[in-house]
Order: sequence, then C-alpha cells, then structure tokens
Amino acid sequence: MISYLEGVLAEKVPTRVVLDVRGVGYEALIPLSSFDRLPAVGQPCRLFTHLHVREDAHVLYGFITAAEKSMFLLLIAASGIGPKLALSALSGMTVRELRAAICDGDVKRLSTISGVGRRTAERLVVELKDKISPAEALEALAGAAQLGVDDARLRDALMALIALGYKQENARQMLDGVIRQQAGGELPDTEKMIKQALSGAAKQTGKGSNDGDAASE
Repeated sequence: MISYLEGVLAEKVPTRVVLDVRGVGYEALIPLSSFDRLPAVGQPCRLFTHLHVREDAHVLYGFITAAEKSMFLLLIAASGIGPKLALSALSGMTVRELRAAICDGDVKRLSTISGVGRRTAERLVVELKDKISPAEALEALAGAAQLGVDDARLRDALMALIALGYKQENARQMLDGVIRQQAGGELPDTEKMIKQALSGAAKQTGKGSNDGDAASE
C-alpha cells in the first residue's frame, strides 16, 4: 500500500497529476479540491494516495490533505459508490460539507452530487453516518450552519465561479461577501449571486490598486 508520495510536481490538470519521485513519474487522479491547492509545476509536492486495485487496472488516487483521503475511503466503503463517484463528490463539496450532509441526513443535498440519485444518497446516510466521529460531526454541522451551505443556489454559484477559473477558496470568499450583503435576508438566484460576487471582486481589486497608488505617493 502506498500511503503517500513526495516529489516534484511534473504535470497538473484539474483531474490528474504526475508526480516525479526520484525519476519515476507517478500518475494520480485527483479531485478538484486538491487541484486548487497544488503548487506550481516544478515545485515540491506531497500527495496522500490510495491505490485502487481492479481486475483490469491499478489506479492511483491522490489528495493534498489527509482529510480528503479519509473521506474518499469512507465514501468508497459505501455500497454503490466507486472511486469515480467519490472524486465527483469531493470536487463538488468540501470534506466538511460532505460530513455535515451525511450527519444531518441531508439526502436532498447529497443528491446534487453528479451521479448520485436519491436512493444512493439515502444509502450514504444510512451506511456512513455512524462512521463519522462525534467531534467531526459537531465541527461539520457547526461549520455548515455558519456558512449557509445548505442552499443549492449557493453551491451552483460556487461551481460556476470555479468553472470561470477561480480557486475554490477564493470563490467561497467572494460568495461569503454576497451573503453578508444580504444581512440575513433571502439570497438572490444563482445568476445574480455570480454577478454580485464578480462585481465585489472587481471592486476589491480596484480598491487595492488605488490604495497602492496612494501609498506610492
């Protein structure tokens, strides 16, 4: 079993990386959450890994954090969930969000994962809820409530911003600004949220430039 690999990042695209470990290139499939945190090509990199063995292939999966790897292993332990679907889940939701949805029995939210229907989502809750520690469950549910991530419009806006090229962490910060502007009111629809997030980011960038000019004077 390969627990992790440490070397130089030779190639990276949103779904896969190649890690050069002392002259040997290891190809690993990764979720979008890990891609966002990768260093630049040519820089040192460590990946937590899982080697999935099938009759027709040995496939290596990589993760930037141990938490992502643990969630991946938890997901593929459920019936009907394979590695491809587990990667899709980690690409669309954070580890905290997945834990929160499972612990809260949020079948509707889990069903928004590409490839997961209602029955599969119900099975995830039944089979995995007791496998998440009380401490992890408490942290996940508290974080989900604080961020308001139970809204499907917010998740759709997040994925759209990521598709536009923003890193997941930056996209979340942009949407957090939109939420704060509502002051507890009803969130706008997905399209308006995206426009507001982009507008807020543009204003912030402009403000930073102006501040820099003022400082130079």
